[in-house]
Order: sequence, then C-alpha cells, then structure tokens
Amino acid sequence: MMAIDDLLTTIPSLQRGDLEGWIRDELVAPQQDAGLSFSDMECARIRLICTLTYELEIDSGALPVVLSLLDQLYDTRRRLMSLTRAVALQDKTIQAAIIAAMSSGGDFAGIDQT
Repeated sequence: MMAIDDLLTTIPSLQRGDLEGWIRDELVAPQQDAGLSFSDMECARIRLICTLTYELEIDSGALPVVLSLLDQLYDTRRRLMSLTRAVALQDKTIQAAIIAAMSSGGDFAGIDQT
C-alpha cells in the first residue's frame, strides 16, 4: 500500500488535483485506511493514467472509455490464461480435440460464450 503523498513523490508528473479528480470520477479506487492509500494494482493504474494523460494527451472525456476498453482487454487476457491452464490439465486426446475445433474455425452457435 502506498500513501497519497508517497505516490505523488514516486510519480513526479502526477498532480494532486488530477489524482483527486480521478478518484472523484472513480477511475482509481484508493483504500480508506487512515487516509488515502493505494494498492500496487491501483498504483500501476495511476501510472497508466499518467501516461495516457500527460504523454499521449488522451482527452479527459475519452479517458474513461480508454480505461474501460483496457479493463476489458485485461479481463479477457485473464480469462484466456485461465482457459489455457484448464486445457493444459486435460489429457492429450481432449487437448487435440480442442485444438482441432479451434483450427476448423467451427461454428460456436448454441454454446454459452459468457
């Protein structure tokens, strides 16, 4: 966990007013222990937001959309890694059948894709 003052020191480009706005807009979620503190994950998110805002000059109106898309991408990646681990635990014939089904570009109609 990192306190807000330590975070501001660690990321020189970060402006307190911007961080407060991101918290208000719920783009980042600090822990409310004895003051505001941030997990390692939230610190990484703040660094990403700083890059998007200060270096890539993403408009503040577009920032929530960009972050939402990145969140979806990270979630998809996490789910794909979970699926990969599950397939790796199957015997070789099941793995081969899965690979064959994927290679054929098969129609997945009727399969719950959630």
